[in-house]
Order: sequence, then structure tokens, then C-alpha cells
Amino acid sequence: MPLPHSKPMPPYWLSYTSNLSKHRTTEDLPQEADVVVIGSGYVGAASAYHILEKDDAGTRPSVVILEARDVCSGATGRNGGHLKPDVYLNAAIYEKMFGPQVAEELTKFEVQQVMDVKRMVEKEQIDCDFELTRAIDVFVDRRVAEPTIAAYKDMKARGYRFPDDLHFIQDPKKAEQVSGVKGALAAFTFTAGSLWPYKLVSRLLRRCLEWGANLQANTPVTAISSSPGSDGRWALSTPRGEIKAGKVVLATNAYLSTLMPEFRDRITPARGVACRIAVPEQGRMAPHLNNTYGIRYGPQEYDYLISRTDGSIVVGGAKQVVLQNDSYWRDNIDDSQLMPGAEGYFTGYMQRMFHGWEDSQAQVTDIWTGIMGYSSDLMPWVGEMPGRPGIFVNAGFTGHGMPRILGCSVAIASLVRGDIKHMSQTGLPAPYWISEERLTSKRNIAREYMAGSRPSL
Repeated sequence: MPLPHSKPMPPYWLSYTSNLSKHRTTEDLPQEADVVVIGSGYVGAASAYHILEKDDAGTRPSVVILEARDVCSGATGRNGGHLKPDVYLNAAIYEKMFGPQVAEELTKFEVQQVMDVKRMVEKEQIDCDFELTRAIDVFVDRRVAEPTIAAYKDMKARGYRFPDDLHFIQDPKKAEQVSGVKGALAAFTFTAGSLWPYKLVSRLLRRCLEWGANLQANTPVTAISSSPGSDGRWALSTPRGEIKAGKVVLATNAYLSTLMPEFRDRITPARGVACRIAVPEQGRMAPHLNNTYGIRYGPQEYDYLISRTDGSIVVGGAKQVVLQNDSYWRDNIDDSQLMPGAEGYFTGYMQRMFHGWEDSQAQVTDIWTGIMGYSSDLMPWVGEMPGRPGIFVNAGFTGHGMPRILGCSVAIASLVRGDIKHMSQTGLPAPYWISEERLTSKRNIAREYMAGSRPSL
């Protein structure tokens, strides 16, 4: 049965009214600022927040935040709200790429982000439906389960240090019982979180405004150039005029190459899809899911899922549909349309996948798309641009930004403020650092990581 809508509805997360979507602190665009942050999603808001937060000297830099569209209307306002570190799945890939020590550092960094976000939410008393939970990764296809389990056992036998809270459930019967997922073959569980991303960012931006930031919605930056006069400032062109800045933070993720052409093959836009599923009032009560989920089907085919406190479910992925044609997702920045088959995929999803939901009449209430930025080497790009002093990048999160962005933004803020001079002082894993070598590398494994050996159609 088709859904009552044929086009994607506005993202469910944007049903929360923040009164910031079209906010302009001043009627006119400021002519100058100490720092301009381009982008008002999680990256832009967290970067600005930490630039302004530290105030030992009693003064704060002037900060202007520019957003090309409505505030937080891009990837952050469209993702699933799953704060889930990667504690085992890509460990073998990272070990092969960087060695075991760095691979462990990458895992530890993401694990730390769960508690760092929790601390920030509590410190700022942010009402964003944050929940500390367990993530359950469930495997329902042997083609994925067997090599993943084999790699995990091999690495553990060789002394690789997985996080202490990682729990492996090998018995299929127990995995199905614990997860509630039909046909489960095995499962891994570990600490994670879930939240309402738009609420989180809205509160961070409001705090920035309280600290004197100027937020300008619907103000796209079209070019960045050196400011005449050799004053060390950068000139940012917009349809509303020019603004000069001593330092610029590019928090544009998938759209970075429009301003920094050297990222054209380093960060590729990738379109994803998500939906909200709920049981109607006349439907039968379904089991409440106390955990968040990753469900892994065939190679590169998976969904992620968070359970909301109102009983509804947010599901993202649908890779079986998305990956049918590269044009559906790769280098596609149209977040106003769904890819063919997405609605049908999510229809009856909970009834198909979970025990106890068969008679719930659960149905899709919202469905939408969003644009991620896939990095050529799977790592974020964080730091000052080589040869362009004062230009900082914080982007390329490869659909995995929630457990990375906060720590990256703390690092960028430290560099922008001048508290530190080099990325080695930030505590960020070295593979995140921007370097000339990374920028000029021809290696690009983003499509292989996303689509495997599927032919480009």
C-alpha cells in the first residue's frame, strides 16, 4: 500500500520550532568579524560555541555564523540522531590503514565523544531528548557476520584492545532473544546515545547569540579571497555583500569543494534517506525498544535505528535501495526528493524485522533525505589549510559525524583562538589532520566503502 505522500516531507526533527530557522541577528550583514563560521549545523554550532566559550581574558572574539539556507536545515537537521561510536566494525580496516595503535586511538576518541556530549548537554541543560543507551549491532546475513566475527576474534587473540564495554553475543538464539530482531545470527552491544540533533544545535546557537555571536540565515558564501591591503584578512563574498574576517571556519561538510576546489575528490556528497515510524492510536501496543540498533544485511547493506521516548522509531539507511544506482546517492545534493523505492522499503519495516510488532499497524509518518560528506580516506578533515593561514576546515564525516564532531570542534576552536599552534596539541587522532600529503593523494576508497564491488550504474 503506498504512503499518503509521494514526495519527502520536511525532516521529522525540524518539526520542533526553534524560531531560529530564518534568524538574522542584524538586518544588514556585518562588514567584518574576528571569526566567520560558514555553516550552522552541528559542526558550525559546536565550533562557534567552543570559540566563544573560553573567556579567561574577559573578552570574546567577534563571531559571525553564515548559513546558506535555513539554520540547521542540512545534514544535522536530517540525520538519525544516533550517537554511536564505531568500537569494532571498522577496526580491521583502520588497523590495516594505520596500524593497531592508531586504530585503537580512533576507537577511543569516538567512545569518549558519547560522554563528552552527555557532559555538554548536562552543563548547558539542553533539552534535546538525550538518552544514554546500549547500541545493538545485529547481523542477519552470514556473508557479513562471518568475516566480521572472524576479524574480531583474530584481532582479540593478537592482543588488540577493544573497549571494555563491548559485548559479543555469538549464539544466534540468544542474539535474537536479546535484540528482538528476526533471524539474528549474532550481535555486538556497547554504550551509545541518542538525541534530537536540531534541538541540540538550536541550544548551542542560542548560547552563542547570548555570547555576542551574529547569526545570518540564507546568506551563502560564494567565494573566499585574500583581502586587499595585505592586512591578513579574508574577504567572503555573499549575495548580500562582503564580510572580512581574520579567521574563517569552513563547516560545510559535503559542500566544501564549492569554496575549496582542492576538496573536489577528497569529500564527495552522498545522499541518504531516513524515516520516522509510529504506531497509530488505534494500533496494538508494540514492545518498547530500550536500545539503539544497527541491523546488517548483505555487504554494505545496513540500517540504523533509534527508539524515541514517545514510542516512535527513527530508521535510516535503506542501502538495498540506495545502492541500486550511483545516481541515487553519489555526488547527489538534492535533498528535496526521495530515491526510487525508499518509501516501499520502509513500509511495514518494524513488522518485518522485529518480534512483537506484527500486529502493531506501525506506519511511516515522515520520510526525508539528507546530504552527507564522504571522505576519500574515510577520515574527517580537520585543521588549518596548508598555505592559507587563517582558513580552517572541519568537514568530511562520512555519515558518521555524531561521535566525531564535538571533539573535532573543540580542536578547531583551540587552533582558532590561538591556544595551541599545531594539530599534535589537539588530542585528535593523526589521520584526522589536514596535510598537503592527504590533499594531493589520489587514493579514494569512499565508493568502495559505501558500495563495495557493485558496478557503477
